[in-house]
Amino acid sequence: MIIIAGNVYVSSSDIEAFVKEARETIPLGLKNPGCVSISFTLDDKSTGSMLVLERWKDQKSLDKHLAQAEVISLFKKWGSKMKNEVKKYDATNERDPRD
Repeated sequence: MIIIAGNVYVSSSDIEAFVKEARETIPLGLKNPGCVSISFTLDDKSTGSMLVLERWKDQKSLDKHLAQAEVISLFKKWGSKMKNEVKKYDATNERDPRD
């Protein structure tokens, strides 16, 4: 499993528009059979922070999602306006957090 997690920062005046546009890509991700979950959450309006959390079955599924025109368009529009601290993690030992 691949986990995508971290924060993206844009100006506080743009954060609500950015989160709205990012969330518009969620249905595209959920249509992908390799998408386990995808979420974009307004983390802190005052700092322009959005929390990203995605889980993908494999790299091929993630690549397919990132290649969609709507996702490319989002990055093209916002890329120069954002500080992206989102990272990709490989999860190999999934279990209940209480274990």
